[in-house]
Amino acid sequence: MKRLFFILLIAPFLWSCNDDDGYSLDDVWVDIATVENPDGLNTFYLTLDDTTRLWTAATALPGFKPSDGQRIVAYYTILSDKPESAAYDHDIKLTDAYKVLTKGIFNITQATQDSIGNDYIYIEDMWIGSDYLNVEFVYPGYNKTHYINLVSDVSKTYNDGKVHLEFRHNANADSPAYNQWGLVSFNIKSLRTDALSSGSVSIVVHTKEYNKEDQTYNLTYKYGAGASSVKPHKFSVRAEKAVLR
Repeated sequence: MKRLFFILLIAPFLWSCNDDDGYSLDDVWVDIATVENPDGLNTFYLTLDDTTRLWTAATALPGFKPSDGQRIVAYYTILSDKPESAAYDHDIKLTDAYKVLTKGIFNITQATQDSIGNDYIYIEDMWIGSDYLNVEFVYPGYNKTHYINLVSDVSKTYNDGKVHLEFRHNANADSPAYNQWGLVSFNIKSLRTDALSSGSVSIVVHTKEYNKEDQTYNLTYKYGAGASSVKPHKFSVRAEKAVLR
């Protein structure tokens, strides 16, 4: 598996462009986005979590060909706006990009309990954007592969009408030499109760953290027309040595 680059979210970032003023190639925007690239090319569409759609009309990364559905942190400049009748909103130049670990929900069984693990971790932030649960986390490690999963355990029952999930970490018996940062996006579209209409799902995410072993995060997943959820961030990128899956 190729080495992933981990992302540290550090401060709010607000998009404040004015179309009347035009765009400058010196202005670099940073967003988390979902790749639309079914043909595996080096030019592709990006969909931001507020549903803005971008086309990579130019790229500084000719060898970067992310797979369809991959989540990335994209650094880009806006080249032009498109009319409302167009299939996308802006032409952009992609200046840099980093892959975000992108996974679905794992349905755990008794046979897979050990491989999923339940090691301690630090949660820096957790939010829902579009159809993704995004988690920024920190873990101590050294040189082994760590495994990150969002787990559904049907053997556990709850009576609050909410969907309960577990954020699981398997440290693979790695040495805690230094802290490493990670960002993961979990596709939670399977939680929709009716894919044809707007709605919402109340989610509880259980974590096992160093500062509090049984921590819970209560989130609302809103879906359908006009229900996009966005939490703006500014991203800085750190390349870490350990591999994470």
